[in-house]
Amino acid sequence: MTIRDNATESSAAAPERLGEAPVKGPWDLPDVSGLVVGVLGGTGPQGKGLAYRLARAGQKVIIGSRAAERAQAAADELGHGVEGADNAECARRSDLVIVAVPWEGHGKTLESLRGELAGKVVVDCVNPLGFDKQGAYALRPEEGSAAQQAAALLPDSRVTAAFHHLSAVLLQDPEIEEIDTDVMVLGEVRADVEIVQALAGRIPGMRGVFAGRLRNAHQVESLVANLISVNRRYKAHAGLRVTDV
Repeated sequence: MTIRDNATESSAAAPERLGEAPVKGPWDLPDVSGLVVGVLGGTGPQGKGLAYRLARAGQKVIIGSRAAERAQAAADELGHGVEGADNAECARRSDLVIVAVPWEGHGKTLESLRGELAGKVVVDCVNPLGFDKQGAYALRPEEGSAAQQAAALLPDSRVTAAFHHLSAVLLQDPEIEEIDTDVMVLGEVRADVEIVQALAGRIPGMRGVFAGRLRNAHQVESLVANLISVNRRYKAHAGLRVTDV
């Protein structure tokens, strides 16, 4: 019995002695503080709010718009070193690009920036929604989701999906120090997902949580319709928390 225990202990210690890297934990995320983050649609409520929060946390941020002058005006309003540019320049100068454009212009915008976005981490946070007298409801794009449409249009980019469930009102409120919510992050490459998780974690109160591959993006995007109903009923700015992780 003693010999068997000793052998087990020796075997368990062997990888460390041989110089092998320890197993990486799910919360062992990269340092993304040096990344330049571009926000396409940065003059809209969601994009502007994300740009503000990330810049306030110390991230270098460039917001993009179809008109450079409009982007710069929004950047001047946000402060914290945010810069404005047209969409193409924003994409070229950024290491990671958040797509926060209206769903109606999603495909056309990304198709026009395929070259500028090549090789970059692209974070799609667009929610395809329709509205009628009964409220918000989810739309299902031909590709399955906005994120899958982005992946189809940007074959040379590293497409992920995140930041769908954040309140633009809370994001833009300078009186709010922390936003208590989890950010569900989806993607095909774990290293890219971890970059986005780490970026979410730069915003006080937020945590990025791995939520599967892009094929699961539709239900994440669709959940926003439910949150809109929650917010209207309870006059709130509801977010999400994932328990037990």
